[in-house]
Amino acid sequence: MIKASEAFFEMTKQRWLYNITAIENIPSIIRHGILCYELASKYPHTSIALSSVQDRRNKVQIPNGMKLHRYANLYFTYHNPMLYARQAQAENICILLISCSVLDTSGCIVTDRNAATDLVKFYPPEEGIRQIEFDKVFAQYWIHDDPYEQINHKAIKCAEVLVPHKVPYDQIMGACVVSENAKQKLQETGFDRTISVRPKVFYR
Repeated sequence: MIKASEAFFEMTKQRWLYNITAIENIPSIIRHGILCYELASKYPHTSIALSSVQDRRNKVQIPNGMKLHRYANLYFTYHNPMLYARQAQAENICILLISCSVLDTSGCIVTDRNAATDLVKFYPPEEGIRQIEFDKVFAQYWIHDDPYEQINHKAIKCAEVLVPHKVPYDQIMGACVVSENAKQKLQETGFDRTISVRPKVFYR
């Protein structure tokens, strides 16, 4: 049977998944991996999430799974509303590139949109990657004249991969930052993967 990661690549020709985080968190990520919300709360860290969003996520129970806050979350695309909303923080954040092989992790869950929205559906990866509207996920824009379609598309852009507890550091293949200054800050944390400087990715 074909692995979920292989099916994902065949469908999208994409090899990476993404996590958006503060550069200050990288030393902890090197030591512990990308942690779920519950585990991360045990260590000093800088959150770039909105508290209102975390309050909603705290109430979500995955059907036949754990609470949402016990999963480390990744995105299928970095070009999404979360990154757009954090333009002012661009110098202090980075986008981590994670191997899509994490889709093969036992207990992994895929969502067809933001995991904290009302209409979200949760799937095993093998099924989920066939249910996601990847044309909308990878679309450049999510603005529409129809307000409902805009809300719907915005949520789909944030479709997630939920990995139980944590994503190990060895699954992180590289990072993207907004400037040479941000690259230097990331290098100083001990990050030893390839770093690319791409201002336009951060809507600059």
